[in-house]
Amino acid sequence: MNKIKGVLRGPWVPPEHGKMPYLWVFSLSFMLWKYLNVPPGPLELALLLITIVGFIPLYLASFWARGEQAVLCVLVTVLIGVLWAPWNVGASAFFVYAAAMCASLKPIRAYLLLAGVMMLALVVSLAVPAWVRMAFLLPSVAVGIPVGIASVMQAGLEQSRRQLLRKQEEVEHMATIAERERISRDLHDLLGHSLSLIALKAELAGKLAGNDDDGCRTEIRDIETSARRALSEVRAAVSGYQQSGLAHALASARASLAAANISLREDIGMVALSPAAEHVVALALREAVTNVVRHAGAAHCTLSLALRDGAIVLRVADDGSSTRTGIRHGNGLTGMRERAATLGGTLAIHVAKGLALELRLPAQGAA
Repeated sequence: MNKIKGVLRGPWVPPEHGKMPYLWVFSLSFMLWKYLNVPPGPLELALLLITIVGFIPLYLASFWARGEQAVLCVLVTVLIGVLWAPWNVGASAFFVYAAAMCASLKPIRAYLLLAGVMMLALVVSLAVPAWVRMAFLLPSVAVGIPVGIASVMQAGLEQSRRQLLRKQEEVEHMATIAERERISRDLHDLLGHSLSLIALKAELAGKLAGNDDDGCRTEIRDIETSARRALSEVRAAVSGYQQSGLAHALASARASLAAANISLREDIGMVALSPAAEHVVALALREAVTNVVRHAGAAHCTLSLALRDGAIVLRVADDGSSTRTGIRHGNGLTGMRERAATLGGTLAIHVAKGLALELRLPAQGAA
């Protein structure tokens, strides 16, 4: 009972077809024209009712049918038209219905089947009384051919539209994944740098506790400031509005290196950067300085930014242990490379007297 209610509740045709298919059912009224002048006998009236009642479910099912099922719907519809044609010229409506049903097949098969239906209509017209032959033939062919072609073309457009919608969904899905990866990289860089600075200052505050209370309080205030700044940056990154300024990244780098007792030599040129390039340079600087503080064991660090040979070049070098040949490319370095690649740039690491990280971005990344 529930299944019957579900069927009756619909939808009876695919929603993308709208309400027009229900209006096309009234084309069956062509079968009634004959009886405006010639009253039907009891047997003919009974057959007419059986035909209409039986055809409507077939007609609705044709909108869902594909492949062999669609061909079967066309053949049954044509058969009804063939059986009725000698007795009722309104049977031409069934050939028009069959022509429209061809759209459920792929274009080549649809046009071949449509041609077959029209040829059969021409043959069947020979069985129709001569004085009403044109009344049967004109609707069957003159209406059936354009209706069939239009239906096939419309089905092709619908198929293209569905494919476009799927492509859009795929693009949206890929954009969501890319945004998650961006947030993951930004959070890694932001938190890695900020937490390293907080850890260093907390360690320094612990050493000063009991010996230099003023210095200890200063470090604790710096810890609070760094923590609040990190929280603000994380919120901005998650919101998608993170724009790490170079000036802020430089100030943070100085603070981190100073807290780790690493001297810094800067050579920052006047390079105008676009927002996208500045974002990449700032995050690369953060990650590079974090690596120097965490892993280098260095006493000195050199930082430079300049425009060389048509490229924006950021270089961060330290004098730490030169034996660090087994560099592990974790999330930080991988994220830097991916960001550089999005702007057509590169990231290189050189091991000599210490470690040097060099980021190159195309000059068009400049403002």
